[in-house]
Amino acid sequence: MMALSIWQPWAWLIANGYKDIENRPWWTKFRGPFLIHASKTMDDCTLWELINHYQVKGIADPAAAQREIEAQRGGIVGRAVLVGCVARSGSKWFQGRYGFVIEQARPLPFVPLRGRQGFFETGIEIQS
Repeated sequence: MMALSIWQPWAWLIANGYKDIENRPWWTKFRGPFLIHASKTMDDCTLWELINHYQVKGIADPAAAQREIEAQRGGIVGRAVLVGCVARSGSKWFQGRYGFVIEQARPLPFVPLRGRQGFFETGIEIQS
């Protein structure tokens, strides 16, 4: 199955259904299910900052989520379906140039795996 490596905390937000767009500077023709890979690199913003900035609702325990984000780096954290690639979107998460439109995201148990740039084959198969 293909995967896309995403910095934390963005990977966690996508896998847990809070973020519906992944911003990239490149276009993709890829469509379909893929694994969400949390890279070892962490963005310098915290989950707390994102909750406030993007008005994220429904995270029951942000402190526990932040601990999970910090622990789950360098591996698979979820599964989703890429349904489109757009140059414009009404999503609060869209920051251009291109947005990968994501649906049916769900977290998975952490599986350590080395990431790569772009979409990459993992050799892992996860059923719906």
